[in-house]
Amino acid sequence: MTGTDVRNEAEDSGPGGYAAARLRLLTEETRSGPPRRAALAELTDDWLSGLFTAGAGDLRGASLVAVGGYGRGELSPRSDLDLLLLHDGGDTKAVAVLADRLWYPVWDLGLDLDHSVRTPAEARRTAGEDLKVQLGLLDARHIAGDLGLTASLRTAVLADWRNQAPKRLPELQELCAERAERQGELQYLLEPDLKEARGGLRDATALRAVAASWLADAPREGLADARRRLLDVRDALHLATGRATDRLALQEQDQVAAELGLLDADTLLRQVYEAARLVSYASDVTWREVGRVLRSRAVRPRLRAMLGGGKPAAERSPLAEGVVEQDGEVVLARAARPERDPVLPLRAAAAAAQAGLPLSLHAVRRLAATVRPLPTPWPAEAREQLVTLLGSGRPTVEVWEALEAEGLITRLLPDWERVRCRPQRNAVHLWTVDRHLIETAVRASAFTRRVSRPDLLLVAALLHDIGKGWPGDHSVAGEIIAKDVAARIGFDRDDVSVVATLVRHHLLLVETATRRDLDDPATVRAVAAAVGSPGTLELLHALTEADALATGPAAWSSWRASLVADLVDRVSAVLAGDAPADPEDAAPTAEQERLALEAAATGSPVLALRAQTEPPAGQEPSGDPEPLGVELLIAVPDQPGVLPAVAGVLAVHRLTVRTAELRSLDLPDGVDGSVLLLAWRVAAEYGSLPQAARLRADLVRALDGSLDIAARLAERDAAYPRRRGVVAPPPRVSVHPAASRLATVIEVRSQDAPGLLFRIGRALEDASVRVRSAHVSTLGANAVDAFYVTGPEGAPLPGDEAESVARKLEETLRG
Repeated sequence: MTGTDVRNEAEDSGPGGYAAARLRLLTEETRSGPPRRAALAELTDDWLSGLFTAGAGDLRGASLVAVGGYGRGELSPRSDLDLLLLHDGGDTKAVAVLADRLWYPVWDLGLDLDHSVRTPAEARRTAGEDLKVQLGLLDARHIAGDLGLTASLRTAVLADWRNQAPKRLPELQELCAERAERQGELQYLLEPDLKEARGGLRDATALRAVAASWLADAPREGLADARRRLLDVRDALHLATGRATDRLALQEQDQVAAELGLLDADTLLRQVYEAARLVSYASDVTWREVGRVLRSRAVRPRLRAMLGGGKPAAERSPLAEGVVEQDGEVVLARAARPERDPVLPLRAAAAAAQAGLPLSLHAVRRLAATVRPLPTPWPAEAREQLVTLLGSGRPTVEVWEALEAEGLITRLLPDWERVRCRPQRNAVHLWTVDRHLIETAVRASAFTRRVSRPDLLLVAALLHDIGKGWPGDHSVAGEIIAKDVAARIGFDRDDVSVVATLVRHHLLLVETATRRDLDDPATVRAVAAAVGSPGTLELLHALTEADALATGPAAWSSWRASLVADLVDRVSAVLAGDAPADPEDAAPTAEQERLALEAAATGSPVLALRAQTEPPAGQEPSGDPEPLGVELLIAVPDQPGVLPAVAGVLAVHRLTVRTAELRSLDLPDGVDGSVLLLAWRVAAEYGSLPQAARLRADLVRALDGSLDIAARLAERDAAYPRRRGVVAPPPRVSVHPAASRLATVIEVRSQDAPGLLFRIGRALEDASVRVRSAHVSTLGANAVDAFYVTGPEGAPLPGDEAESVARKLEETLRG
């Protein structure tokens, strides 16, 4: 059926015919994208035109006008219809009757409708009071009725917009900024709002409005394609869900990708991010130009009066060779010759970042069009300028984005293409891979005074996740890439080796500190062997913190900082020639000894709660602190079932375990028995913490069997309805036989949930293994817990037995 046949069907059959023709059009596999949106708008025009003609009768001086997205001829499958019934104020009763004959058929079909009835004067007045109305009228398009009435309104609205632009554009910019603050940035979100988030369809519409003002214009290259791509995704989302939604939810991304013929959801997100990044960059450039023009208009009359007329020359201040500042932007000097100066892009970028100024669009495009490639290896100046750019702090981000928008980054670093706009499907991560790398460099720039080789720190920060564009372990792949990149940009062999080591082991410190027993000499020796030298350890420590801070609030805290610092101190001592301390020789603190003696004397649990209001000694305050927590020390006479009992009591009291350690503590000479000491950090899920006396009472009951924790947790879970959400990957349990000579290390990776530690502890008890120490770490919704276990006699488990325990534990958690 042709487009004309579809329209005739709609006209001949009334609302029912329109509905059938609409459905036929939306299910045509041969038509999608802009042609389908335009055809749907045309089909709807014809139907509404027929309704208008039938309902208007002899009425004159009225017209039906499409505004907003419908006015632009861009109807997605579930878009609402934005309509204005315009009239000259004559026969208002006839206009009201006509409105009913227009609106009710639309509602009867279940279509969303945004409608108004106004005279031209009322429309202009409302637009003057409501910016959103004015933006919609900028796209006004005639559908039916008095064409002259519509045309005169369009002319008047555009004239009003251009006359009021100096006042309305700052208002529009503020509206865009408020929306971005509320909705976030489309180019980084895992479940983005295609319309409202920064870089989305609203911003693309705002750029059209700026262009219509004649005051400034957006960079047009690629902008129409980016906007089309976002509209295509929204179309597919509407068809996949059957709803008028703009939020690209996780559970719908595979279906939307299939609708668009894309490989998978990651490919879909990457295309969305690329489009959003282009719109965001165009917005930054455009609003900067608007500000420059408005400032110029405000200043120029005064200057003319002072200088007696004429246009003053823009002041240019030198920043670096071939680079100057002009009008608050960094531009190329008149004598600059990019075609003869391959270092100029990095020199200009470093100068802009150091000055905290944006690179002008014209300068970046000229560099992209004319600059020659750098030789291999890079000259020393190029490497120094890259390090200067990376060490400039927060301004680095905007400058880097300007270079990337014109393809200069991938020309300097070809491996960047694989991580550009790559999503990270992990709630802990705030950014795409490439943005995370830049954010890590920004964070690392604050630590350059802590290390003897800040250049290696900054380059390693830029490259530490570069392997995420390749299959397999990203640290292993990244090491290979980092060696190549570091050599290409001109580092010598020793420095290349250090950068590669930092990339290969960038997760080593935080994973070891939070998942391994630091009192075990094997742990410290393994880290020392991997790091190799005090200088590399110093750099790795700074990189670890920068990486975690750049990941998100859940990845770093004063508590994790203290664990990493403790590990670094121990490794540093080994690298200096000292032997690791034997855990059997470690003396308990005074408080630990007091609690242990009391537990031994009373034969029952003793605990102490201490609120953590400041970072541990020797640590800097964190800018994104972990939610308020409490240190919980528990001493219990050594007996079976301690771990599940304590974990279960905490779960019953709705206490989240953030970190946990459990170890056996030998008592002073003359005191019989041994005591288990649990040093945990907990936080309340809701409200305030329970009293220590209540915790202790329930712990006593849990240990003697009078408190059925499993039943209590099951009863609580049953009281809450199951909510639809993202299906978590299955738990994974693994054995690390070389991690300790004192015990077998079993590591559990699972979705965090109330009572998880209780279930693990009970499963280990059922397997007749003894938990020597436990190290709990939670990152967002993910729990990574390590348990040092032995057999009943205190020796590590044989290999087959350890694997059997791990498999049974995994089965328990899956069930």
